[in-house]
Amino acid sequence: MILPKKWYFLILIILILISGIFPFYLLQGRQVKAETDIDLNDQPFFDLQLVQGDSLLPNITPPALRVETVNSFKVIVTAYSSSVWETQGDPFITASGERVRDGIVANNLLAFGTKIRLPEIFDDKIFEVTDRMHARKSSYHVDIWFPSRESALEFGAKLTEMEILETD
Repeated sequence: MILPKKWYFLILIILILISGIFPFYLLQGRQVKAETDIDLNDQPFFDLQLVQGDSLLPNITPPALRVETVNSFKVIVTAYSSSVWETQGDPFITASGERVRDGIVANNLLAFGTKIRLPEIFDDKIFEVTDRMHARKSSYHVDIWFPSRESALEFGAKLTEMEILETD
């Protein structure tokens, strides 16, 4: 039986979608646990954070800085995690080439390395712009990195004041 060309195209699209979603569907809700003798509460591991349930990243606290607010305006704040379907390329490397860590954000308006604060949500916590968002996102949209998809979804979306900082 010969089908019209548009049907072949539709079947191809469906197969591509199924092949991309099916492996995630099989793994959804399953946790793979490795047996290990390492206790994460031991002293050598106090400065590591567990990411995505099976990866450890250093939890680096920057030294205290003098900060001054240069500008502030309202932005939409959302969250993302290191999931393959939320990123381009390596999900643990940002657009600036840095590894993901607590305190990084994605934004299309500000230069890499710009320090910001979201005081209505995070008090005095300082974030650094090290990643970019899809071009369809507004310049007045900030995406905060979270170590797990669940915590990113729990954060949701918020409208808040963003302060651009000058540090030394």
